[in-house]
Amino acid sequence: MKQLRYLFVFSLAIAIAAAGCGGGGQEKSGEKAPESEAPAAGNSAAASTDPKGIGKFKDVQLTHPLDEAMVKKGQEVAEVKCTSCHKLTEEKLVGPGWKGVTDRRTPEWIMNFVTNVDEMLDKDPEAQAMLEVCMVRMPNQNLSDDDARAVLEYMRKIDGKN
Repeated sequence: MKQLRYLFVFSLAIAIAAAGCGGGGQEKSGEKAPESEAPAAGNSAAASTDPKGIGKFKDVQLTHPLDEAMVKKGQEVAEVKCTSCHKLTEEKLVGPGWKGVTDRRTPEWIMNFVTNVDEMLDKDPEAQAMLEVCMVRMPNQNLSDDDARAVLEYMRKIDGKN
C-alpha cells in the first residue's frame, strides 16, 4: 500500500513537472509564448498549441481573493502526491519546481494536464516539448477535478497571487 502511495505521488509530481518544465525559455520572464509560436524546433505549424491544452477544462474560474480553504486542501494534496518530486521554488528535483508555473501556463492548461496527463503528453506540443526537457513522463495521478482545482489554487498562492 505504501508503494502504491509513492507511485501515486511520483505520478502527480511528474504531471506538475511537465506543466512547469517547458516554455522555450519564457520561464524567466514570466511571459507565455504566443499561440502561433511553435513550442519546439522541428514541430510543424500544424502542431500549434492551444493555450488551454487538451481536455474538458475550457474555462476555469479563478477566485479573487484566493480561496484559503481550497489552498489548504491543495497543499494537503500536494504534500501527499507532489512534493516528493517537486519543490515549491524554481529548483528542479525529479520534476521542475512549481514557482512561476501559473505565470507560464493558463489555469485550463494546468487543470487539463494534471487530469488528462496521457493525452496531453501524447498530443499537446507544449507538453511534448516539456517531456523532452524533463525526460520523465508524468504518470497519471487520477486526481479528481476538485483536487486538481485545489492544487491549482495552492500553486497560485505559491506564485503570490491574491
